[in-house]
Amino acid sequence: MFNKMCVGQQNSILFFRQMAKLINRSSFVALPVFVALIALLIAFGFPFKSYLVSLRQQRLFTAEELSLYNGTDVNLPILLAILGSVFDVTKGKSHYGIGGGYNHFAGRDASRAFVSGNFTGDGLTDSLRGLSSSEVKSIIEWREFYRRSYKFVGKLVGRYYDIQGNPTKYLKGVEAKAARGAQLLEKQKKEEAKQPSCNSRWSQGEDGEVWCDDGFPRLVQRPQEIALTGKMSKRCACFTEDQLSQQGLEVYEGCDYLSKTCRV
Repeated sequence: MFNKMCVGQQNSILFFRQMAKLINRSSFVALPVFVALIALLIAFGFPFKSYLVSLRQQRLFTAEELSLYNGTDVNLPILLAILGSVFDVTKGKSHYGIGGGYNHFAGRDASRAFVSGNFTGDGLTDSLRGLSSSEVKSIIEWREFYRRSYKFVGKLVGRYYDIQGNPTKYLKGVEAKAARGAQLLEKQKKEEAKQPSCNSRWSQGEDGEVWCDDGFPRLVQRPQEIALTGKMSKRCACFTEDQLSQQGLEVYEGCDYLSKTCRV
C-alpha cells in the first residue's frame, strides 16, 4: 500500500511539473486547470511542504542562469558550481563578490581551476580532461568542503547532471577515478611506511640536507606516483647497510656511499 502511495505521489509531482511548464508558455489557458489541480491534490492530501523543500533542493540551473549569480547584482545571491553541484557562497561575499580574490569562481562551474590554478580564459572550465587521479581526488575534496561550509542549492545541467538532475556517466567516471586515486594513495602510504623516510632541512639561500638517524639516505622511486599524478617521482628513504645492495637505490650526487648525511 505504501509503495502504491509513493508511486502516486511521484506521478503527481511529475504532472505538477508539467503543468508549471505549461503555465509558463500559456498562462491564460493553463491557469484554470492548474487551480483545479491544486484543489484536487489538496483533497487527496498531496504533501506540498515536502515537495517544495525537495524542489528547492533539486533546482536545476542552466549555464546561462547560473551566470546571473556572479555577484554583479546585489539583489541576487552569489552562486558557484563544482562538479555540477551548485552552492550559495553569499556569506563569503568578501571573497566571491566583485573584487574578491575568488570571484572568478562565481556564476560558473570552474572545477578544473581548483587544481590547475589557471583562473583565466579556458582555465575556467568544468572539463577535467587530462587530469591525474590525484588532481581529480583533490577536486572531489573541494566539493566536500563546499558541502560542509556552504548551502547546497541545486545542480547545473550539462556535463555532470542531465536535464532531470540525474548524475551523468561523466560524473560517475570522475568519482570512480577519485576513489581509485584514494586507494592508490593509501597503498603508497602503507608501502612507504615500511621504509623510514629521511630527515630533511632546508634554508633559504643555502643548500638543503637529508640525513638518517639509523641507516643511510638513498633516493628511491615511488611506483604508485605514475598512476596518481602521471609523473614518476622519488623520495629519500633510510636503508640499513645490508639493504644497500637492493636494485633501484640511488646515492645522492657528491655524497659518500656510507655517509649518513647528504647535501642536496
